[in-house]
Amino acid sequence: MKLDLEHSLASMKTQLTAYCEKKNIENAIVVGIHTGGVWVAERLISAVPTTEPLATLDITFYRDDFTKAGLNPKVNQTSLPAIEDRHVILVDDVLMSGRTIRAAMNEIFDFGRPASITLAILYDLGQHELPIAADIVGEHLTLNPDQRVKLTGPKTLGVSIIDTH
Repeated sequence: MKLDLEHSLASMKTQLTAYCEKKNIENAIVVGIHTGGVWVAERLISAVPTTEPLATLDITFYRDDFTKAGLNPKVNQTSLPAIEDRHVILVDDVLMSGRTIRAAMNEIFDFGRPASITLAILYDLGQHELPIAADIVGEHLTLNPDQRVKLTGPKTLGVSIIDTH
């Protein structure tokens, strides 16, 4: 299976613009989840009506598998402006189980209560374990159980499907 990254990003931009117009969202806060979500958000922010710089979120300490996986040696910085009563567009590269998004929302709510959270995902694998669905999706994929999506970057984004066994 060959993935067309540019087509998926263009689709997300079109969807985001229409979504913000439909919902009357202005000056939203675009938040990328480290690391792939930040890379995708950098490509999408121009499609969002906002003057805010890109915000970033590191969910390492919010993961539900933290005690199993241990401390990730590379912890990135969370950088969020005041979010109380603001519209947040949360961006990640892959939606698989939904657990990363749940952790991200928990962290966001630790900073305040946003007016809304819109979820934008580059690739939705449809393997949800939690009732979490994206509002904006670049592409829906069906992979074999031993396959994963691998995003590389940040300067030049690339994507591939890798075997995990």
